[in-house]
Amino acid sequence: MQILVCGGTGCRDLESEAILESLKLEVEANALENDIQVVRTGCFGLCSLGPIVKIMPDDVVYFKVKHGDAREIVEEHVIKGKKVERLLLKDPVNNKSLVSSAEMNGFKKQLRIVLRNCGVIDPENIEESIAHNGYEALGKVLTEMTPDDTIKVIKDSGLRGRGGGGFPTGIKWEIARKNKADQKYVVCNADEGDPGAFMDRSVLEGDPHAVLEAMAICGYCIEADKGLIYIRAEYPLAVARLKTAISQAREYGLLGKNIMGTGFSFDIEIRYGAGAFVCGEETALIHSMEGLRGEPTVKPPFPAEAGFRGKPTNVNNVETFACVSPIILKGADWFAGIGTARSKGTKVFALAGKINNVGLIEVPMGTTLRDVIFEIGGGIRNGKKFKAAQTGGPSGGCLTEKHLDTPIDFDNLIAAGSMMGSGGLIVMDEDDCMVSVAKFFLDFTVEESCGKCSPCRIGNKRLHELLDHITKGKGTLADLDRLRNMSLVIKDTSLCGLGQSSPNPVLSTLDNFRDEYVAHVTAKKCPAGKCRDLMEYFIIAENCVGCTACARVCPVNAITGQRKEPHVINPSICIKCGACKEKCKFDAIIVQ
Repeated sequence: MQILVCGGTGCRDLESEAILESLKLEVEANALENDIQVVRTGCFGLCSLGPIVKIMPDDVVYFKVKHGDAREIVEEHVIKGKKVERLLLKDPVNNKSLVSSAEMNGFKKQLRIVLRNCGVIDPENIEESIAHNGYEALGKVLTEMTPDDTIKVIKDSGLRGRGGGGFPTGIKWEIARKNKADQKYVVCNADEGDPGAFMDRSVLEGDPHAVLEAMAICGYCIEADKGLIYIRAEYPLAVARLKTAISQAREYGLLGKNIMGTGFSFDIEIRYGAGAFVCGEETALIHSMEGLRGEPTVKPPFPAEAGFRGKPTNVNNVETFACVSPIILKGADWFAGIGTARSKGTKVFALAGKINNVGLIEVPMGTTLRDVIFEIGGGIRNGKKFKAAQTGGPSGGCLTEKHLDTPIDFDNLIAAGSMMGSGGLIVMDEDDCMVSVAKFFLDFTVEESCGKCSPCRIGNKRLHELLDHITKGKGTLADLDRLRNMSLVIKDTSLCGLGQSSPNPVLSTLDNFRDEYVAHVTAKKCPAGKCRDLMEYFIIAENCVGCTACARVCPVNAITGQRKEPHVINPSICIKCGACKEKCKFDAIIVQ
């Protein structure tokens, strides 16, 4: 029997390591160490319900486990065979206990290819990876397939890059193979910088060997003997597990010289990024690895022709590489049979925002937004109404209720004014102001622009200033036309994908929520009540009992009135901090 404990970043922050140690102590105290393994795994995916403990082979999942629950789990479940009911997930409809992951809506419509081993194996034990077919695909291509055979399988599978651009992976490898040089490189882009995104980081934390194996396969295909993983230094857990995995792979002869005795040599190094969003663009990433300023360059030449140190370089992101080994083992037709006509396979999404089941999911391409949000994601928190979902991070756009039944794939998202991006999906409810949402993403883009080209450096700054004026009640209807015209110019003239896609949040919110923009500039009101400069606090006299609680917490003494008499807020003094509304127990304070 195994007791699996989630060791992803989210659960670790909730002290899953202490739970792991407590379970080990309880197993030892009951002299069960020869029969029971306590295993630290990667992310299970249901982050909002962590820490998570799973008992195998029983397939019983316990949620929101605490340090003090270890004894009960061992004594009741392991020894007596009784489930700990209070730690099981409850069906929201009939309150029935959901025992296994197969019973949970969060897993029913998922298909885990990239995440196949996350939450299943110990990522720091290469033997567990090997037991789950790790490095089998590498052995197959080195002993049974030529590089051209391997590239054909990847091409026939229809795998497209999961980093945002969606370029066909097999064609990318083929181009790199055809460019001859004395040195070539395979680069893994693990510079995941979208707000709310944690897909690649979770894969590296939960199944690092899947990426190392795929990089070696790519190296074999393009005749490269050197691999580089570019990862953010602020992902310490992913970095630590990568280092362990690389060391173990070398020890087992799966990286380094003469791999598996085939004469093929390939090794991997880690290069660190400092958190620049623009370094997710492959040419900027390469410059950063070379010790230069992380700025993009005009293409061609593409990295496959002249990349790292001027040599042919293939760049794929973590999720793309994680798809490679299953394709080799199960065949191109298997992968091509999943998804839609032009978007094959699955996609990993990080669900965040106003959604019940925050976490990591993997679904077949073509799954609808409705299924992702309301079935897998469990719907909107606190019974609120769905308003929008931002896909593709700051480079994407907002999808609305009319898009809920749109199949999610590369082409449909672009047609809807958004994009796949790397897989961040932020859900918003009726209380969110879409003008402020656009401003938030523009603020991020302005901060992260490398400044090399003026459309991005200056244009986005002007866009942000216009949005700021609008949220402060200083905008005009003419400003809405300026927003659109400026956005289109920035898209057409920026140097790289960051600048070209940066106006997407503005354009998509203008298209789908123009009435909110109009309310901001004509009525000088924020319909969602989020823009502080457009809000006014009032006290409803008939509801106010004169308890003075609001007046006592007001930091600027804007509230006056006698005890047991209705109070009044002076709007010229009020700083709209909201402290009074939070303190009032009689619903006497409203915001308009």
